[in-house]
Amino acid sequence: MGQNVFSKGQGHIIERMLADKSWILSAEASYVNGGILIYYKSDLRCNLLSLLDDLKLEEINSIDEDSEIDELNENFVRSFSVLLCKFIFVKFLPPHIRVALTLKNAFTYWKRGLAALGQGKLNVDVLDATAITTSIAKWDFTTAASIMALLRVTDLLEDYTRKKANATLSQSLVLNIDNVWVVTDNGDILMPLSNIKVGDLIRIRMGGIIPLDGEVVEGTALINESSMTGEPLAAMRKHGHSVYAGTVVEEGSVAIKVKTLADNTRIQNIVSMIDQSEALKAGIQSKAEKLADTIVPFSFIASVFTLIFTRNIAKATSVLMVDYSCAIKLTTPICIISAMREAANRKILVKGGKHLEMFSLADTIVFDKTGTLTEASPKVAKVVAFEGFTTDEVLRLSACLEEHFPHSVAKAIVRQAEAENLHHKEEHADVEYIVAHGISSILNGERVLIGSEHFIFDDENIPLLGKERAIIDKESESHSVVYLAVGGKPAGMICVNDPVRADAKDVLNALRSLGIKRIIMLTGDGEAAARNACETLGIEEYRSQVLPEDKADILRSLRESGHIVIMVGDGVNDSPALSCADVSVAMKDGADIAKEVADITLLTESLDGLVELRILSNRLLERIHMNYRAILGFNTILLLLGIGGAITPSTSAVLHNLSTLALSASSVRRYE
Repeated sequence: MGQNVFSKGQGHIIERMLADKSWILSAEASYVNGGILIYYKSDLRCNLLSLLDDLKLEEINSIDEDSEIDELNENFVRSFSVLLCKFIFVKFLPPHIRVALTLKNAFTYWKRGLAALGQGKLNVDVLDATAITTSIAKWDFTTAASIMALLRVTDLLEDYTRKKANATLSQSLVLNIDNVWVVTDNGDILMPLSNIKVGDLIRIRMGGIIPLDGEVVEGTALINESSMTGEPLAAMRKHGHSVYAGTVVEEGSVAIKVKTLADNTRIQNIVSMIDQSEALKAGIQSKAEKLADTIVPFSFIASVFTLIFTRNIAKATSVLMVDYSCAIKLTTPICIISAMREAANRKILVKGGKHLEMFSLADTIVFDKTGTLTEASPKVAKVVAFEGFTTDEVLRLSACLEEHFPHSVAKAIVRQAEAENLHHKEEHADVEYIVAHGISSILNGERVLIGSEHFIFDDENIPLLGKERAIIDKESESHSVVYLAVGGKPAGMICVNDPVRADAKDVLNALRSLGIKRIIMLTGDGEAAARNACETLGIEEYRSQVLPEDKADILRSLRESGHIVIMVGDGVNDSPALSCADVSVAMKDGADIAKEVADITLLTESLDGLVELRILSNRLLERIHMNYRAILGFNTILLLLGIGGAITPSTSAVLHNLSTLALSASSVRRYE
């Protein structure tokens, strides 16, 4: 079908039209690629093809999206129908029919309870089944039917709450890749992703996310496929191997032939991980689930003791109707999903509930300097050429190497070359990112290097003469500096004016007021540039000329000393440190691999998102604890009233379920 054939709402309509056929097991329409995935009974293929032939896209496209039935209304209609059937329609049925319907409906709950017991679990399903069985054993079919009706309404609304929160969240998780490098006979050309067709060749270099499914036709690369497979180690991919959208090139460069314009698998995997992965659950959520399951046996014990001391089955059944665990188990994940949705609405991508919890508990935050605490769009202050080279040559060669790497300093160099009309496309060569240090290439038979002082003069052993050292000392004061070497000797240096962000100091002060005790800046820049930035921002702790592996070691040391650490960065060289933090944050304009590694990504250029996230995560934990207190207090009152005979089991069930729904609704509300 192709992209933009139908909208998201019209896709839902297509799904409903297909699902109306009893022989279609399920249908899923993707508005992203215009595709429809259908599961159907194998012997009815001809029927399916005929149905698809009769599916008129122009008629579907003519449907006003506002006419789509809102899922919220649909769920409430279904819930209301359940109550209507219970309290009105059923009253007109003969008694033996009502009994039969009650037993039929009870079978579902008995099946759940027995399944739980078969797995060695004494959980809420067992509790519900026991309460229903007790009422039926007393020949109180009215109470049993009321309990089941309320449970079903609760299930419907709980299911809606989860789906609505996840749908809103998944929509906000989309990280668009706007442009890709297309391989042509005239070299690589930057083109909009929307223009790519099946069969096109696109090149993905180190640090880049693969935007579409395809097959490698040129080059070799280590590709991190954790978003697809969950496997943390990168896999070698070369000619003939398939690669998938959402995976990341960690090392190397590949040209891939596009196979399909598939849905964004990265989004599907993040949503799936959020919903299913135990590893991404907040610790407080896991504790809530364990606590909930632990409480259930005590409900049975309390019911047994009530029966022993009161000799009253109704009172014992009332105890079974009061279930602390149900509300605890439900409201905690709803709170977390709602907070993640709220973060997404504020342009903050959070990949799992546990990251929100850790962000609230953190006492230390570590910042990379360039592109994080400093402006995302630094500017070239001056270009200095060493003997044998001109400033134009230095800038043109630097832009040629840097244009494929989305770091803020690299972008500044490319922009400056364009501003000075220094064309460098014809200079393209195969470039290699020396992991987290610099860039290397072969140009006109000579090795060309660009990177930090440590990379050029220490790692690569480029000789530095006294007169060149004097120039560096004179020109580099308070600037971030990138060095260029050609053919084994230094060619020049580019001084980048990297002013601190206008909002950075206020953000740091706000974080201190919200409980962050230590703020540390790490940078590969020289001492003068680092000190100048920290004096401006009021940061007392910093490290200059830090290598990427040293950043990671510093993070490990902080954690080993008992600190809970947030790391904020934006470059490929920040990836090791981001991986070592308790919770990591990547900037909007950061490298793809940094955003992939990070637990949280700010989707705006401002640092204010850090303050908003701290406030949001604090309020999340406050809301969860407030829910605990409300659940404990209200249900304890119900328990005492039931034991005292002040309320019937049916009333106890109504009040308990209404309180659970009320707390669920409260948990979904916005975090103001």
